[in-house]
Amino acid sequence: MKIFTESDIRSFIKLNKEVIHIIEDAFKQLVTKQVMMPPIMRIDVKENNGEVDVKSAYIPDKDLFAIKVSSGFFNNNQLGLPSANGFMMLISTKTGEPKAFLLDNGYLTEIRTAVAGAVAAKYLAKDAVTTVGVIGTGAQARYQMTALKLVRDYKEIRVYGRSESKVQKFKEEMEAALNITVIPASSPEAVVKASEIVVTTTPSKSPIIKSEWLHPGLHITAMGSDAEDKQELEGAVIANSDRYVCDSKAQCLCLGELHHAIKEGKMNQEDSVTELGEIIAGAAPGRINDHEVTVCDLTGTGVQDTAIALHAYQQLEAFETIGLTVENHKQLTVM
Repeated sequence: MKIFTESDIRSFIKLNKEVIHIIEDAFKQLVTKQVMMPPIMRIDVKENNGEVDVKSAYIPDKDLFAIKVSSGFFNNNQLGLPSANGFMMLISTKTGEPKAFLLDNGYLTEIRTAVAGAVAAKYLAKDAVTTVGVIGTGAQARYQMTALKLVRDYKEIRVYGRSESKVQKFKEEMEAALNITVIPASSPEAVVKASEIVVTTTPSKSPIIKSEWLHPGLHITAMGSDAEDKQELEGAVIANSDRYVCDSKAQCLCLGELHHAIKEGKMNQEDSVTELGEIIAGAAPGRINDHEVTVCDLTGTGVQDTAIALHAYQQLEAFETIGLTVENHKQLTVM
């Protein structure tokens, strides 16, 4: 069995259009193939504001599938540590043998989550966008804005965060990385009203975005509600949107923003819901015009994890088969 470290993986896997294609195809396969994707297993560690999730999916015709263990401990910033962590294990679909450990410390999850947001915007946001917004200033906020730039050539970011120092650090880093303007906002409302795309990246347990802030042409990607008690949108946001899309209806009925909208009586379980994979596969429309208000509810799926893990493994394996080590690759990259 092969073991690859975060450093190994980072040297091969970047936020780029190739990875967008990988995750886009994973969404499509979820609705076009007999993908086996079990429900998420989650362990809550409430005394430390933490959780550990186990996700997996088997995609037919693939030689390997991934089992991912990922954690989010949201007090870690007080310890000088990132909130996300984890690893992925690749299992042979022929023998059941573990073939590789990807000790990525949550990096692949950060990448595939950000790319899922970009894919949502590709199909649901307006083509021409100037201003985008993000609520949250952590690592995923940075990844989301970086991935979004690959599908929409925006010019400025409106950002809201509870810590002024973290907002300022976000501003400095993102302006340097993306060559855009970052404008701190005084409230989530200010972000939403000024933006054409808004991405929420928080572990909030109470709604951040209200329906009265919606405006024509807005697209919202909510990716923080991946547990029953997490919620970033009030239920009326979904009910009052022109188009609600999710990554997995089965998951969102249990975990996502849809779950809360139903609980609040704003939606019914029987309401028609479009999955993002259906739009990618051409079975359902994405954005129809520039006036629609669209919402995408992302809870994170095991099929994304298998897709990104297979891609990383194939890249690492391909380099080794030509007689070069991962360390050689790092040295060549530097040169």
